[in-house]
Order: sequence, then C-alpha cells, then structure tokens
Amino acid sequence: MDFTKLASKDSIKKASENLKAHGIEVYIAKSGEDAKKKVFSMLPKGSEVFTMTSMTLEALGINHEINESGNFNSVRKKLNGMDRKTQSLEIQKIVSAPDWTIGSVHAVTEDGKVMIASNTGSQLPAYAHGASHVIWVIGTHKIVKNIDEGFKRIYEHSLVLESERAKIAYGVPASAVNKILIVNNENVKGRIHLIFVPEVLGF
Repeated sequence: MDFTKLASKDSIKKASENLKAHGIEVYIAKSGEDAKKKVFSMLPKGSEVFTMTSMTLEALGINHEINESGNFNSVRKKLNGMDRKTQSLEIQKIVSAPDWTIGSVHAVTEDGKVMIASNTGSQLPAYAHGASHVIWVIGTHKIVKNIDEGFKRIYEHSLVLESERAKIAYGVPASAVNKILIVNNENVKGRIHLIFVPEVLGF
C-alpha cells in the first residue's frame, strides 16, 4: 500500500464532512503556502503557542516563524531554557495545557477519526484536552479509509520513517509506537482546527 499517495477529491470530501460532523473545523488549503497563511491568520499575535515536533511544520517553515519571529509567546523557546532534571514537573504542566498548540497527525480516516502515535506521549495531553486551541496541518496522503488502515499506516510507514529520523536526531536505535490517541469527536466547538494540504508533507 502506498501511503505517500495524495487522497482523491472524493476521499478528502468524505473525511472533511465527517470531521465537521464530529466537531472539528476543517480548511482545505490550495497549497502549503496557503496552509501557512491560514495558520497565521488564526494565531493572535502575542499568543502562547506550543509547536509540536513535526516534519510537516518544519517543511512549511511554521515552527521557525512561531518560535523565532518574536510575534508569539513560544512555549518551545521557554522549554529550551528550562532544566529537565530540576523543572520536570513544571515542564509537564506547561506542555500539557498551552493556549494554542500546533502540529500534525499520522492518519485521518474517511469517517472522521484522527490518529496520533507517540513514543513518549508528550504531545497527547494537549491534543486530547489540555490546549485551549489545537491546529493540525496535514498532507492529504495521510487520509485512510478506516481505523485498520490507519494502524497500518502508523506501523508500516510512519514508524519506519520516524525511526530513521530519531537515529539521526537523538542517536537512538529506533523510535516506538508506545501510545496512540484516537480522536473520535471534539465536544468543544471551535477548539480543533484541521488544515488539509494537497502535498506530501511529513510522515
């Protein structure tokens, strides 16, 4: 199965309609640049923003703009100045409940479910409940038919590529799928915004 193939218009339409029915706002971007413009039209200047580790955000330059421009209160920049040994509890609290958090996911099903896999689980509390606002930027190659296909995508595609990245970035033998969050529905109206991009971005 080719997990790098962009989804058809019909598949994008199905996923978008079902996501909206499940309480998730959806925007279908024309391009990566259009997606980037949409992100910054939503983020209030000066707001607290936590950028998750994401190859999608890196490819679009979104991480750099948020963390380095000075236009936002960057949680990531704050974390870089903290001691993980002596301030671990404070760090956990900060990353679990930021005002805004932005990242990507590993699979979106046509029936409107979102799947995020993680090694440590550090990004999951903010996505699931803690963050007041969530933005996901997602290449349409991540749209799958159902949960079963989503699991295949995670284990057979995303994990393989993330393991290669982790070897270089962290010097570890491989990454692992230790925790998976599946968002079936969002109860808080307007909390989660999902941006589909018709480009192969991230894993």
